[in-house]
Amino acid sequence: MISGMENGPAQGESRVTCKELLMIEARPLIVRLRNFVGDTVLSIPALRLLQSHGYRLELVGKSWARGLLETEGWRVHVRPERLGERVAQLRALRRQLRAQDPGFDRRSNTLLFPYAFSAALDARLAGLRAEGHAVEGRTWLMRRGHPRRPGRHTLVEYWELACDFLGIDEPPPPAIGLQVSEAQRERAAALLAGQGIAPGRYVMICPFANGKTEFLDRTWPAFPEFVRRLNAAGRRIVMVPGPTELEGARQLYPDVVRFEGVGLGIYAALLQMAGIVVSNDTGPGHIAAGVGARLLTPWGPADPAVWAPWGPTVKLLQYWPGWASVEEVLAEVDQALP
Repeated sequence: MISGMENGPAQGESRVTCKELLMIEARPLIVRLRNFVGDTVLSIPALRLLQSHGYRLELVGKSWARGLLETEGWRVHVRPERLGERVAQLRALRRQLRAQDPGFDRRSNTLLFPYAFSAALDARLAGLRAEGHAVEGRTWLMRRGHPRRPGRHTLVEYWELACDFLGIDEPPPPAIGLQVSEAQRERAAALLAGQGIAPGRYVMICPFANGKTEFLDRTWPAFPEFVRRLNAAGRRIVMVPGPTELEGARQLYPDVVRFEGVGLGIYAALLQMAGIVVSNDTGPGHIAAGVGARLLTPWGPADPAVWAPWGPTVKLLQYWPGWASVEEVLAEVDQALP
């Protein structure tokens, strides 16, 4: 207990909440996030597990992670691109955390979710004692490497890495439970109201999928026809294109309500408030599953046992090497919306 807190704060002093007290007493732990939205969503249960075992998380990742993880209360340090800047950032963070926790340098103080050699090299050059998967010939750079077990779903892989770090064996949760803040929901509701759209009465589409699986496209080829049929049926359709998707969204989906430049936290709220989300195999689909939205995914070549969105509200339609039909997806939408 902090000295002087036994009988409450003195007059004029600020009160320390139980949550803040736990944060003060928790051991700081640097966690390097992966660079992809879907992976970061799938790592949330593992991050919560670490926190529940007495660690105060200092996350290093992309700038969008701040909005996505806003409700969790974790600090997100935006990772620079250049090696020298990345190492300088980690060294400064190490000095700060060492001043807060005298034992910081005497234990494993960093956990790496990325598999890349460079992630371990950055930590080593910064003098950190890292743990992570024993891949890419990088084990010698870390304090300890853990096995990357085959045949695991990606969420389970991150969960088991956290369990290995903690020395425990627990099953992963059935749902991610990604939360959105009240401010994020209010902003999302205001955007919808500006277009005359009621929560729960629209279809959210996520029609783009960056990257390929074994050189095969993960994008449902019938998405433009599906959207055309939705429009003809009078459905309200919403999308949030990313920065690299703006031109494609304007050309392929000119009649869809587009909210451009929206951060991931508000995007998560829009997904949660939709009547149904129809998504490719892509990061926003994982966000939709994470917030408990009703999610329908015409699934392509990726292995769903490894990459499917996680949670009880997810339905995949996979007929690879074929694809789901427009009629089948429309039928699911009609069941979800009045």
